[in-house]
Amino acid sequence: MNYQIKASSTSNQDAIIHIKESNIDFGTTPKSAESLPNPAELFLGSFAACMLKNVERFSDMLKFNYTKATLEVNAVRLTNPPRMDKIEYHLTIYSNDKNLNPALLKKNLEKFGTIYNTAKLSCTISGTVSTLEND
Repeated sequence: MNYQIKASSTSNQDAIIHIKESNIDFGTTPKSAESLPNPAELFLGSFAACMLKNVERFSDMLKFNYTKATLEVNAVRLTNPPRMDKIEYHLTIYSNDKNLNPALLKKNLEKFGTIYNTAKLSCTISGTVSTLEND
């Protein structure tokens, strides 16, 4: 599989990533530090997107239903050399389905996640998968 994106920026302004029919604004200047995602946050967003896409994929393969999934991701960045050192996640699946096996789902997410496995080569990743019943 091959992927392609485009990105653009203008001097003293913020930047945009162009992916298919989407545009994602991100911050490159101090004035947007509190309002737009920075590159590190986009990286963590990619990590989260990979996990949530695979929740959907594995819900079909492992034959469970869910109404929603939420994911919290926290990371520690080293200064020298600048890189992510540690990523922690907590995934919550909202489901009443008895076929949902959180341990098996976690194993599959970690084994088959493209971004997960790419990040794992350079930093420590730990996380939990839990379920909450729907009302």
